[in-house]
Amino acid sequence: MSHFLGIVIESLVAVLLLLTIGYCMLLNKRLKRLKADEHSLKATIAELITATEIAERAIGGLKHTVRDVNENLGSQLAAATQMAGHLKGMLAEGDGVIRRLSKIAIAARPSQEAESAAPRVSTAKAVAAAAEAFSERRKASGLAA
Repeated sequence: MSHFLGIVIESLVAVLLLLTIGYCMLLNKRLKRLKADEHSLKATIAELITATEIAERAIGGLKHTVRDVNENLGSQLAAATQMAGHLKGMLAEGDGVIRRLSKIAIAARPSQEAESAAPRVSTAKAVAAAAEAFSERRKASGLAA
């Protein structure tokens, strides 16, 4: 009986050793898979770092471009404001010229009552009135001597 008990114990130890070997093989496969996942994770992290660096450089370039555009836009806005003021002055001056010319045209045209009673204003008088208005404009802008 003692011999039989020894065989049972030895058999039980052998079965437990086989189970341990099987479990070790399973753990080995899992560790290999984990190691492969670790390598792919490291590669993903490296790609992410590279993409982040590229994005940071692109953002820096965009900031520089925005700064340049802002400066350029500011100078163009100042020039446009100056041009608008200049055009406003020219429009006011042109408006004054139109008023004077309309006064000359009205003065050169005889009224309906005066047409029948008075002779027409000569072309020479109309030209003289226009020349006078033109010289007044030149004097106002400082161009006449």
